[in-house]
Amino acid sequence: MSDRDDRVAGALLGVHAGDSLGATLEFMDWQAVRERYPDGLREIVGGGAFDWPAGAPTDDTDLTRAVLLAYLDTARDPSAVVVRCAAEHMLDWFEGRWPGRVEGTTPRDVGGATERGLSRYRESGDPLQAGAGRGQAGNGSLMRCIPTALFQPDVGLRAREAMLVSAITHDDARCTVACAAYVEVAAALVDGAAPGAALAAGEGVVRAVGPTAQGTPPQHDARATDEVLAAIAAGRGLRLPDLVALGPDQAFPRFGGYVLTALTLAVVALLDPRPFAEVLADVVRLGGDADTNGAIAGGLLGARDGLGALPGAWLERLHLRDEFLAAARTLQEPPAGP
Repeated sequence: MSDRDDRVAGALLGVHAGDSLGATLEFMDWQAVRERYPDGLREIVGGGAFDWPAGAPTDDTDLTRAVLLAYLDTARDPSAVVVRCAAEHMLDWFEGRWPGRVEGTTPRDVGGATERGLSRYRESGDPLQAGAGRGQAGNGSLMRCIPTALFQPDVGLRAREAMLVSAITHDDARCTVACAAYVEVAAALVDGAAPGAALAAGEGVVRAVGPTAQGTPPQHDARATDEVLAAIAAGRGLRLPDLVALGPDQAFPRFGGYVLTALTLAVVALLDPRPFAEVLADVVRLGGDADTNGAIAGGLLGARDGLGALPGAWLERLHLRDEFLAAARTLQEPPAGP
């Protein structure tokens, strides 16, 4: 496996690992986590608010899988459109046409904006006419967007696809622009860039997107550019050990499921030089939306450090490990000759 292939696999499974580690702590506050796990949670054990089996995908990993399947669709059929394929796979997940689910059953954990956006897609049949609307700025599209970073090599298309896939459910500009930034950071990392250079690449993409850009979702608000850049800058100025010691409320007025909080925390994690597992354990021990924060940070850490940095005991527990590795291999294979 080449270094780049290792980082691509690390990025995908970093999302899964962060999701599965954090699922145990979802909705717990920082103080409760501190009391129950004084040294942090360092094993994937399941449980949590939804009583997950150890290593099972929550909505974070399942919806990442939906976007990953869309790229597999377009690899098999060049006429397929990533955004529509992603919307269809997300709808399959939402309606129960999904491994391990009874068709017609609702996912045990689905965010409000995701539910509204997919319900609107079901009604309209048009991913450009879906979305939860302005003001719905949760982290539910940021958590699933990393396949675009890994499997769309064109930087212009990458930003546009990231924004349009976000807008299927999260069309608020803070979400779409945050996704464009995140995928560019992740793409730079898997190509071997250092964290600082990767963040600079993400900032450059943010400055380049605008309300007149081709394919930009209709909810675009130019103020989102400044807000996303400010979120990245905030991450540069924070240290994860300080957040663990003092609590996230000292730094984040909105430490819930807000997209820009999640982006800032992912930047903090990326710039932390410690090994993958130590950083990710500190991300999820902040509590709150621990599975999603873990997934978002885990994707960048996996892109930074590669698959080999993920603890073997964690990998063994991830339910979608083999499927994600096989998909990564398939999508990185050169196309067959004539």
